[in-house]
Amino acid sequence: MTDTVSIKRALLSVSDKTGLVELGKALGRRGVELVSTGGTAKALRDAGLTVRDVSDLTGFPEMMDGRVKTLHPMVHGGLLAVRDNPEHAAAMEEHAIGAIDLVVVNLYPFQQTVAKGAERGEVIENIDIGGPSMVRSAAKNHAFVTILTDPADYETVLAELEENDGATGLEFRKEMAAKAFAATAAYDAAISSWFAHVDQEQKFPARRSVSATLASSLRYGENPHQDAALYVPDSPHVMGLPQAKQLQGKALSYNNYNDANAALELVAEFAGGDPTIVIVKHANPCGVASRPTLVEAWENALACDSVSAFGGIVASNAPLDGPTAEAICKIFTEVVVAPGADDAARAAFAKKKNLRLMITQGLPDPRRGGQTLALIAGGLLQQDRDNGHITADMLKVVTQREPTEQELKDCLFAWTVARHVKSNAIVYAKQDATVGIGAGQMNRRDSSRIAAAKAAEAAETYGWDAPRTVGSAVASDAFFPFADGLLSAAEAGATAVIQPGGSIRDEEVIKAADDAGLAMVFTGMRHFRH
Repeated sequence: MTDTVSIKRALLSVSDKTGLVELGKALGRRGVELVSTGGTAKALRDAGLTVRDVSDLTGFPEMMDGRVKTLHPMVHGGLLAVRDNPEHAAAMEEHAIGAIDLVVVNLYPFQQTVAKGAERGEVIENIDIGGPSMVRSAAKNHAFVTILTDPADYETVLAELEENDGATGLEFRKEMAAKAFAATAAYDAAISSWFAHVDQEQKFPARRSVSATLASSLRYGENPHQDAALYVPDSPHVMGLPQAKQLQGKALSYNNYNDANAALELVAEFAGGDPTIVIVKHANPCGVASRPTLVEAWENALACDSVSAFGGIVASNAPLDGPTAEAICKIFTEVVVAPGADDAARAAFAKKKNLRLMITQGLPDPRRGGQTLALIAGGLLQQDRDNGHITADMLKVVTQREPTEQELKDCLFAWTVARHVKSNAIVYAKQDATVGIGAGQMNRRDSSRIAAAKAAEAAETYGWDAPRTVGSAVASDAFFPFADGLLSAAEAGATAVIQPGGSIRDEEVIKAADDAGLAMVFTGMRHFRH
């Protein structure tokens, strides 16, 4: 392989013309011959640059509405020739094929065309053929050819030329080739996904291609010995933490992103509702409350489990105000996520320099479709997102006593939170606030007991006469396989139960509820969260 290769001829054909003229002028000043196509050639000529048409190079005009212009041996021979191979050199001489040293290509805007809702015909016309062919040819032959696919690299290549007296180094060409193949792979992934969805409506096509772009490197992963990075899917209309604006604090860690995402997904359930605060620790909610004001919501969410809230993540469904921010700052908080914050709130948070304040572009839709992916040894698991939703009219009362209006409201609140708690999940709720949460246990009885114990501890901490589980509703993310979990909830003072049902012992559990005077409803839907 040759280390440095002088740039004497460049072929430019771009859809995104950002920085094109500046690059063309810089190359022109170095005496580089510019070869171009269509709109790219026009943009360069309009800037006063001398440009040779590809049709002049190939001897064929652009044809078929521009579908055929660079797919020609005079182009690909100049890109693919191994220049220190005597046979290749002889073929170039015999057919008068000139070498192309630099290729600058970015592809037709396929994803943008899909995103704007274009008709099928327009989408098809925005599938680039000649562009990817040139990119791949140049990238394959990076021993001799430099390929650029990103306008962000224009300044870099000019610096490379300056450093190497008009040439590029091998390591630079390798880097650009790797980036080029990643670009064409992502492009093809977008096209194949579109075909699978539009033509076959396939959730699970025979081949699955996933494309994402590096957003940032992270300090480390779940633990300091693990490297980590954040990628953003190459798809339109994504909204979440990577798109949020960070106003202060050090960069988010892997665990911060994971936990803050859990908080954001849960608080999105309350979009458009009463002011709501969610507190999350280790991806599990430890307090959720809706109240007339955010500061009241914070106080009630914190009261559910003030011990676990230390060092947690806070999310709000509404822009934060000064009093709420001042209250949050009274305990150590890692990240605060909200769709806004007023000047007083920002000033309060600014006093905590390590606290990260993330302002989101709205809240994600909790009912949105799509799939989730998980890696396992030797494979990849894919499933639909859990966007299942239950309303009051979908519930089935299975006990002798029907729930009161307040109990029914508490049941639905507890159920909303439970679907965001790791299984086995038990959530007690009362008057639009969680009052006890048990998460991630190996059996449902222990989750019930842990949630009740946390409620008892909160009562002792705040000096209440009794735990707030008394008179509450309890939600279970899956059915009670035995009556013991339900009886633990009754012992804690719950008066209403919401659960999926479906156990072979449902009758036994229903009888236990009747004996305890509980009202119980079945959802017919479970929400395991592993």
